[in-house]
Amino acid sequence: MNPHDNSLILYKMIVLYALSRVEHPLTKSQLIDFFLEKDYTDYLTLQSVFAQLTEAGFLSQEQNRNRTRLSLTEEGKNTLSLFDNELTEEIKKDVDQFLRSNALTLRQVAFVTADYHMDPKNSKAYLAELSLKEQGHTLLSLTLSLPTEQLAESVCKKWEACHEDVYSAVMSQLL
Repeated sequence: MNPHDNSLILYKMIVLYALSRVEHPLTKSQLIDFFLEKDYTDYLTLQSVFAQLTEAGFLSQEQNRNRTRLSLTEEGKNTLSLFDNELTEEIKKDVDQFLRSNALTLRQVAFVTADYHMDPKNSKAYLAELSLKEQGHTLLSLTLSLPTEQLAESVCKKWEACHEDVYSAVMSQLL
């Protein structure tokens, strides 16, 4: 077997392990940050790893604006259990430490979504779809009709920055 193939298998196992350690999806960029921070491999290799894992059915991907969220599938869990011994305790500690150190940011990205698209019923409007989830439950979901793509994009960016304030304001008015 080619040494490069062994490295790819290791990177795949690290990705599967990281996703098995959280109860929410992780974005590609979050995983890339980990790999680059630890100097395990490079960006292009990781893109190949993500594609191969998805193609094999070990990961599911959800695209949302400029983020791709990755989740472990049942087949991915089963595969990880077969090859878990490929990961050293040191690598596992690195992953666990990264997940602990960045827990709040990782969760926030997983549970705050914002995306927009052209309104299928009105070609002169865009719909911004905003949501806030916690532990698999939707706390708040908004769909706003906006006259321009620029406004829709701006609303999505602002939602990511101030979703907690919006949620608090809505709840204080309703309760």
